[in-house]
Amino acid sequence: MATVNMDRLLQACVTMGGSDIHLTVGRSPVLRIDGRLRSLETKVLGPDDTVALMKSITPDRNQQELQEEGGTDFGFAFGDEARFRVSIFKQKGNTSLVLRLIPTKIMSFDEIGLPEICAALCRRPRGMFLVTGPTGSGKTTTLACMVNYINENFDRHIITVEEPIEYYHSHKKSIINQREVGVDVPSFGEALRRVLRMDPDVILVGELRDLETIESAIRAAETGHLVFSTLHTTSAAGTITRIIDVFPVNQQEQIRIQLSSNLIAVLSQALCPLAAGKGRIAAYEFMVVTPAIANLIRENKTYRIDSSIQTGKRLGMQLLDEHLWQFYDAGKITQEEMLDKSRQPGMLQDKATAKLKTLKSKEKRKAAAKEMEDIGPVFRA
Repeated sequence: MATVNMDRLLQACVTMGGSDIHLTVGRSPVLRIDGRLRSLETKVLGPDDTVALMKSITPDRNQQELQEEGGTDFGFAFGDEARFRVSIFKQKGNTSLVLRLIPTKIMSFDEIGLPEICAALCRRPRGMFLVTGPTGSGKTTTLACMVNYINENFDRHIITVEEPIEYYHSHKKSIINQREVGVDVPSFGEALRRVLRMDPDVILVGELRDLETIESAIRAAETGHLVFSTLHTTSAAGTITRIIDVFPVNQQEQIRIQLSSNLIAVLSQALCPLAAGKGRIAAYEFMVVTPAIANLIRENKTYRIDSSIQTGKRLGMQLLDEHLWQFYDAGKITQEEMLDKSRQPGMLQDKATAKLKTLKSKEKRKAAAKEMEDIGPVFRA
């Protein structure tokens, strides 16, 4: 049987609108399309196939890291059509690959449905803006959109620290320098230790992974820089709790004070397949740090943040479940998808059940009115 060609797999992913390619021994290549896995009609991959596919795209440095560490990550360009972020790892002694498609086109705020206030927050001279959500929820795309907005509209020096670099930005109104961990600098911590000497205005940190990186990011925001980064949390309140819990107990009060002064917003997002079956839509939880929310962070009352978000609608704030309900109510996503992504599925289930009862009741009343209309003349006779 013919061998599987990497270029053809990459082209298939681009053409079919896939987001990921999965290559593993004992299975034919699989694409993730609109959040669902779809097998390609090719041969089942053997150990030699995955090794050959790996070697066709992997730099020598990363092949060595794979052998020594059992895994490696890097990014590469597929012609002018797209970039891919690659994760290669060992499993059961075999080589497996996952390639994430990174579109070359950077979307606008309107195209990804970001709240209008995000543009105003990107104009801020200092502070920390966090984009959170599970893996594959579009955090990188959202950050690229914000960085591109600054790049096009303001004269700033933007420095990004990523592992690997995903979206490539060109110099526009701003100067932009992108540093790749493992290529340009050995670690996030080292990059952030040096970044303040580079006269930056805006700093993007690919991910807040550990105490050192979080501490450095907060310090950068505190010293007059606009800092963007990501965390794998699913709510605004949960994000604040996660950051504080990383620090030793004797430092947590100080970190609460620093966060309350320097955090400007948290955007938590989830990607949902459309009910129509083609494409996905992003649902957001959005929190802007107002004086009231800053006070809750300082006083360790993060459990009251959800209430403050609900009363902050004029600033564009909303809870994730509210946005999911709007999409479901408008018929954009299924009830199953809404419940899967929600933080309080029980409440949304009750709401959906009540809506269904109301609809059935309306239908019954309409049917009864129609019946009375049809037999009306008999009663009048």
